[in-house]
Parts: sequence; C-alpha cells; structure tokens
Amino acid sequence: MYVFPEGRYTDVRVEDVFQTDIVIENGVVRQNKVRNYQGALIRVFDGDKWYYAATTKLDDLQGEIDRLAAMTGSLPDIENEPAVRLLEVNRDTVLRYAADTVKAIGRPDKLALLQRYSDICAQVPEITICKAYYKDTYSVKHFLSSKGADVRFDFQSASATVRYNLTVADKQGRGGKDIVKTGFSALAGHEDEVRAEIEKDIAHTRDAVPVAPGRYTCVLAPVVTGVFAHESFGHKSEADFMIGDETMMKAWAIGSAVGAPDLNILDRGDTEGSGYVPFDDEGTRARCNYIIKNGQLTGRLHSAVTAASLGEMLTGNARAVSFEYEPIVRMTNTYIGGGSLSLDDLLAPIANGIYIEDLHHGSGMTTFTIAPHRAYMIRDGKIAEPVRISVISGNVMETLHKIDGFSRDEEFFSFALGGCGKMEQAPLRVSFGGPAIRVNDINVQ
Repeated sequence: MYVFPEGRYTDVRVEDVFQTDIVIENGVVRQNKVRNYQGALIRVFDGDKWYYAATTKLDDLQGEIDRLAAMTGSLPDIENEPAVRLLEVNRDTVLRYAADTVKAIGRPDKLALLQRYSDICAQVPEITICKAYYKDTYSVKHFLSSKGADVRFDFQSASATVRYNLTVADKQGRGGKDIVKTGFSALAGHEDEVRAEIEKDIAHTRDAVPVAPGRYTCVLAPVVTGVFAHESFGHKSEADFMIGDETMMKAWAIGSAVGAPDLNILDRGDTEGSGYVPFDDEGTRARCNYIIKNGQLTGRLHSAVTAASLGEMLTGNARAVSFEYEPIVRMTNTYIGGGSLSLDDLLAPIANGIYIEDLHHGSGMTTFTIAPHRAYMIRDGKIAEPVRISVISGNVMETLHKIDGFSRDEEFFSFALGGCGKMEQAPLRVSFGGPAIRVNDINVQ
C-alpha cells in the first residue's frame, strides 16, 4: 500500500472515529452533537531517534511518509535494532462490532433513551441538580508497518450516565450512576438500577456520621478494588517509569515478593469493555499479563522501546489516546484476581471495620489515597451504619501484603465520563475491577 523508506523502521496508524455526545441538564438539552473524523500517525525510526507526524490528509500519507523520512538518518540493518526486532508482524482483521454499530442509531433514539434516565432524577425532590450524559464511540484502526504488519480492528462503547447533587434534611450530598455497554440496545432497561442508586445516596446523605479516624480492617467492593489496582499498582507497573532508575529497578526486581501469597494482579486487552484492544498501537497482539502472581512480581507493562531497554517481552500495552499522539506504555483492563470467599465470609471475622461500597476517585504511586463515596461500619461481621470518610490511604507495597481475603465473584467497570491520564494523554479508555477484598490496617480519615 505504501512505499516505506529503506534503512528505517516505519509504521502508519490510521483511525476512523465516530462519536455522539448528548447532555441534558435539569431537563434541558444542552448538547446534542455527532463527530466523525479520520487521522493518521506516522512513525519513522532510524536506529537513533523516533520521528512522528500526525495528519488528517489521508490522501497524502505517502507524501507524509516521504517528508518525515527525509528528516532522518538510516541504518541498513534496522530490523536487527533491539526494539524493531521485538515488534510483531501480525496480519489480521478483527471487526467485533461492525455488524451492530452505534453509527446506525439515530440521534432521536439516543436522546429519548437519555431523557428517560434524566426524568427519573426530575421526579426525586431531594435532587437539586441533575446532569445526564449520553456518549458513544465507534472506531476502526488500521495499522501497517515496514516489517509487514497489517491489522485492522474496531472498538465500540455506549454509555448513559446521571450525575446529581442532593439536599436531604439540610445535608448536602452527591452521586450518580454509570451504565456502560458495548452496544446501544444494552443501555435500555436500567431504570430500577438508577432508582436504587439514588435511594442509597439519599439514605447515606441523611444518615451518615463522621468516621472515628484510625486504622481499620476494610473490605473494598469490586469497583474500589479495581481503582486501587489501577492507581496504586498498575501505574507503577508501566515500564517507562523505570527506564534509567536503578533504585526502582532494584526495588522492583522480577521475582520479588511484593504482596500476599494469594494476590494476583493482571492486565489484559483481549477482554470486552473499555480496555479492549486486540492489538496495541504498535501492532502487538493483546495477551494476558500477570503483573503479580501468587504474591510475586512476575512482569511489567511494555512498549517495544521499554521491553528492549529492559530485556523483557512485549505485553501489548503501547497505546495512544488518539492519532495525534505517539504510543506510550498504558494499561488496558487491570484487575485483581478473584478468590474463593463470599462477601459474608470476608465480613465475618471483622469485629470493628469498614465496608467501602463506592468511591469518588483514587490516586497513588508509592502512597495511595482513595476518597470513598458510600462507606459503612462493619460491626461483628455485619454491615452496619453509614459513615462519612474523607480518605483512606497507605503505602502501596505495605498494603499489598495486608490483603488477606478475596471474594469469588469478580466485576469489571468503566467510567463513562473519564479515563486514565498520563503525561498529556487523557482521557484514555481503560477498564478495571476484581473481587471484593479484605485489607488490614488501613489508615482512615
């Protein structure tokens, strides 16, 4: 298709993206738009430096390749350069969603669906402000390289979301519900879930009392487990943070005991959801990557450059937020593996602890912090009264050793209105999740 310059490695990533965004605020439609765009990123590597060009002129990609190559040097044996040698040569087409795309659904139908969820909020007197959001994306990527890679694959997501502020007996609260699916039809029929979420938030706002600060055994619901895995450990596993950092490499030696013996943390792009990427943006096929297996550090996440630098294998984690950016090391679907216990089993031995059902946000690298949304005391093995908590926090590496229970049921989540941020590339779509877990000695404020 293209004539690639000799003595360089070259790849081209073409993206065709369709998106819908609808916003209803307090019953009034504030936004209703569709966007369809195409663009491409070209990379050329001469053995010394990487050169990039982003363009929307798809009819002149050969010219862009030639202009970019003219700025570079050349290396006759470029395919034996370590990073280039690692790059896979896949040839495949994986169009998972092409037969039922959100492009085929009219905006009136999308607006009507969102209006139904917005109307639920309008019927609740405790809700003072409500915003409802409909978002969808259908994208097709085509990746080609001078090594002979030629892969085409698609991704689709559709979501309906409500966010609201509450006033309950002069107390202020907030909440929301995300419904995230891979097709439009699956978004319908979740009215009872939205109502149940609102009722929980009203009750928590009305009844919650400030927690007594201290150190507690906590049980984290699956959504909190997922954010903990993503923020506190997933980012530390992205290998570009380690390049040139001897101290981190020593602390993160493969084979080190970094967590409880039953702890498994995985990242994989081949599962359905917002983190689905059958091939990364270097054409590497997705695979199941154990970052921690049975409490031991067994791997990290890589691009071709980081894998070559550290003498490790590709993982399928070179990703870019759009065609305007080069791929860097990013997570896909990151989660903690399940165990054999029920939620009741996790709660049973706890005389005085905390159950964290949902969260506002989380962050962390060496130290993690999570801001809970709804939390409840655990008393004598049972979920008891609701409490207000500002943050829970701890040292990541110490906390991983303090996990001593995993539920058998796993759940996976995506945030409809956001994603993962790193450097200037945000929001990148990711998924996260796992089981409910029991963690000892957590600092609660």
